[in-house]
Amino acid sequence: MIKFFDKIHKNLLNVVFPAFCNGCSKLLLKNEKIICTQCVHNLPLTHHHLLKETEIHKVFYGLVPFEFGASLLYFRKKGIAQQLMHNLKYKNQQEIGTYLGNYFSKNVMDLPVFNEIDGIIPVPLHKKRLYERGYNQVTTFCEALEKNLAIPILEDVLIKSKNLKSQIQKSKENRLEINKNVFSIENAHKIEGKHILLVDDIFTTGATIEACAKEILKIKNTKISIVTMAYTQS
Repeated sequence: MIKFFDKIHKNLLNVVFPAFCNGCSKLLLKNEKIICTQCVHNLPLTHHHLLKETEIHKVFYGLVPFEFGASLLYFRKKGIAQQLMHNLKYKNQQEIGTYLGNYFSKNVMDLPVFNEIDGIIPVPLHKKRLYERGYNQVTTFCEALEKNLAIPILEDVLIKSKNLKSQIQKSKENRLEINKNVFSIENAHKIEGKHILLVDDIFTTGATIEACAKEILKIKNTKISIVTMAYTQS
């Protein structure tokens, strides 16, 4: 009887507060959560984890040494990934990060490199931006990786000391110049001699990740791997 009334309560909530797909904005059906079945089947997967060389390798060739690099989705204008990232970043739909983190974890958990990684570092927000938004858009993704891959998150190591304006319209060269001295390392002893997984939401030019990676690699005997939720594809 209790289960019966609980079911009625949930159905009423769905009528009063209907849930919509975060990928296409269509009404979610009874058994669908976060994104609809059609969007699940149409996710623009990169399959980077299966490749020896990806777009990330080409961008960072000769610039940043790293052990592993992958993005989960291709980010295309007006595509599913763009909608997902927009809702995650600006609409407080943090469950999207959890969903994508779980999805990515299932794909990579058997790769040997993930047995060698000692800690996860999310690309940080400046404290003012964090206060305004209320959350870092990569947090729930990192938490899913932490849970599924048994790798701890290190949140008090990489710090963003300058609050920059949006760099969406800027070239990589401009972004690199702007990102100089933006990030710094605290509690360096926590990563000395460690293999760090650096995580961001969207790989566009790579300038932000490059700036963060170079700071981490200044610490003695560190190694890095790179993961992003999406990779911008023109």
